[in-house]
Amino acid sequence: MKALIEAIEFYFPENALGNEALAQEWTSLSADQIFERTGIRERRVAAPDECASDLGVASAERLFESGPCNRESIDFLLFCTQSPDFFIPTTACLMHERLALPTSCGALDFNLGCSGYIYGLSLAKALIESGQAQKVLLVTADTYSKFIHPRDKSVRALFGDAGAATLVTGIEADESLIGPVVLGTDGQGAENFIVPTGGMRRATVPDAHVVADADGNCRTVNNLFMDGLEMFNFTIRVVPQTVRTLLSKAGKSMEEIDLFVFHQPNAVSLEHLRKKLGIPGEKFVVALEHYGNTVSASIPIALKNALTKGRLRSGNLVMLVGFGVGYSWGGLLLKWLT
Repeated sequence: MKALIEAIEFYFPENALGNEALAQEWTSLSADQIFERTGIRERRVAAPDECASDLGVASAERLFESGPCNRESIDFLLFCTQSPDFFIPTTACLMHERLALPTSCGALDFNLGCSGYIYGLSLAKALIESGQAQKVLLVTADTYSKFIHPRDKSVRALFGDAGAATLVTGIEADESLIGPVVLGTDGQGAENFIVPTGGMRRATVPDAHVVADADGNCRTVNNLFMDGLEMFNFTIRVVPQTVRTLLSKAGKSMEEIDLFVFHQPNAVSLEHLRKKLGIPGEKFVVALEHYGNTVSASIPIALKNALTKGRLRSGNLVMLVGFGVGYSWGGLLLKWLT
């Protein structure tokens, strides 16, 4: 039994935050300047009462409505998020009830950001190919906007909220359709991308002071902090090595890969990676102009975007690479058959 991706659907909140609105708030940057620096024209923002689970449930319902399977056939629900509904209980259990999945279905959360989709596919593959499940619903969703201070230009212009649902199914096949997989971790980079408070290590600070950094970005200890330069350096260091390791493990060359779908942090980083790796533009997917960086949902959104535009075809060999907060990263090869 081998695992393959059978279907992908995604969902965005209704509220769109465009560069024009940001430029009116900040005044120091024009809408065009924001686009030049990020490659993003707008991003979606969850409503105050809208959670990552809501986005995940909506994307899963779209998947069921599209017809690849019925909800009664799901054996396992994997939910990747860094913005759960509660610490206790597991958000996947709440989603399980809302989606009316069978009680024989396993369900769990896992906390990862921009590498989360790679880890999720690796987990789904393991569940299926070890005989523990036949159909796995992998849901990735986050609402980073709830962590961001409105005057922090370094992150507010980048991140968008979204959810994505991927159906991973087991079929009889002679070769692997998902894999090989390469995963990596370096916890020394944790402080470069962090929400310092709100967990058990350090509680949320009431009435926390707003502090401005040297670039004029404002935040409190309760907000998301990202060291952009360190994250860029990490990306440029780790992603090329991950690509080389994955190719070596698979016994493949760059030329044999039909499409490259990386996590979508911003257009500048993606273009730098594309050039550094020598990937032709027609083989490289950039799909964040109207979504922003949607964290763990960015790769499935980009995959679905490529499929809709006819860039992803049955029989294609695709490389997926995720990287970010943690530090955490991963890559895998995917044979697209649907």
